[in-house]
Amino acid sequence: MCSPTGESTPHEAPKRADDGAPKEPFPWHIGVYDAHCHPTDTMTSISSIKNMQARLLTIMATRGQDQDLVASVAEQHGVTNLNELRESGSSETPKKVVPAFGWHPWFSHQLYDDSKEEAITDVQAHKTKHYSAVLSPTPDADFIASLPDPIPISKFLDETRQRVLAHPTALVGEIGLDKAFRLPWGKAADEPSSRNGGDLTPGGREGRMLSPHHVKMAHQVEVLKAQLRLAGELGRPVSLHGVQAHGVLFDALASLWKGHEKEVVSRKKQKMIAKGVSEDFSSSDEEESDDDSEFGLGEPKQEKVKKPYKPKPFPPRACLHSFSGPPQMLKQYLDPKIPVKCYFSFSVGVNLGTAGGEAKFADVIRACPDGQVLVESDLHVAGEDMDGYLEDIARRICEVKGWGLEEGMRRIRRNYEEFLFG
Repeated sequence: MCSPTGESTPHEAPKRADDGAPKEPFPWHIGVYDAHCHPTDTMTSISSIKNMQARLLTIMATRGQDQDLVASVAEQHGVTNLNELRESGSSETPKKVVPAFGWHPWFSHQLYDDSKEEAITDVQAHKTKHYSAVLSPTPDADFIASLPDPIPISKFLDETRQRVLAHPTALVGEIGLDKAFRLPWGKAADEPSSRNGGDLTPGGREGRMLSPHHVKMAHQVEVLKAQLRLAGELGRPVSLHGVQAHGVLFDALASLWKGHEKEVVSRKKQKMIAKGVSEDFSSSDEEESDDDSEFGLGEPKQEKVKKPYKPKPFPPRACLHSFSGPPQMLKQYLDPKIPVKCYFSFSVGVNLGTAGGEAKFADVIRACPDGQVLVESDLHVAGEDMDGYLEDIARRICEVKGWGLEEGMRRIRRNYEEFLFG
């Protein structure tokens, strides 16, 4: 759910480009993982997941109406560990879903920080005060009346903690910051609505015109940090949304890892450190090169034996979904001192959907380390189109990187597995 302008209709997929030229067959058999999508926005499409060529979908929750929907799909199709993921490709009832639970910045105004407030005695007065404080320009009474009663963030965090703990592979997401998005006019539907041939989950834009009102950045940052801390508490990765707020997003993350930076030492010094020392070191040289033997006929790496996780105020890993920043901004996340391993996923709709995105795409892909690139559809309907958009973005990335399709998809598969499982 990411638009460079905040004005797109998320349920309508952009048209795929097809020049009709013959193409090399796509290696679906390797295992293609969608790092970010929203099929629970169209629940009628969920039944098609089992027939998709993609091996796995990372399904995002975004607001109050879809948290339980994502959980229900994960209960039926959810992957619980790495071995199950790899074996599910040959199963008659494949496990193909990783759930993510979070509150999207487009809906961040619906949460309030109850730790700063006394008991509410007048619900309507509190609603007016809250929305007047977090929205700009200040909304009138009619606009406020069209909005739902705000939810205490402590309640949402408690519920999200329980959902994440109930699903061993769950992420925290979709969360983030968005300077472009504006709230739609009118009240959101309470029941699924029929549009584009499917029943759409309520609570989204639903084709409504956009108002001039947006969520103040300070409030968005507050909601984001609360969810980042939750991910750090539970040791789960996050999926991050960032539109026209790349610097603020980086600063929000950096404020949480401040004081936890890795010590940067040379490889020579690392080799001198006795095995078993628990300090967190990072090489001052470039990241270690990939084991290219995996991208030939070798077997994939086995699941790692993990050390007990120690809660931190920041997540262990983050995926900047449909990353739309310039190469210079991407490189900020590659500082070896940063204790969060950052990955970058790309989609046709966002990264190739505008002339500006297309123009910088190749430079951004070249700047992204081979071991940190992922693919996504960011679509709201599961099925053939979702497979098609995954194939399209993967082909473009492999072309820019100079990878053969099999080599590229093996690399991207391994990147996702390391993002998810560490």
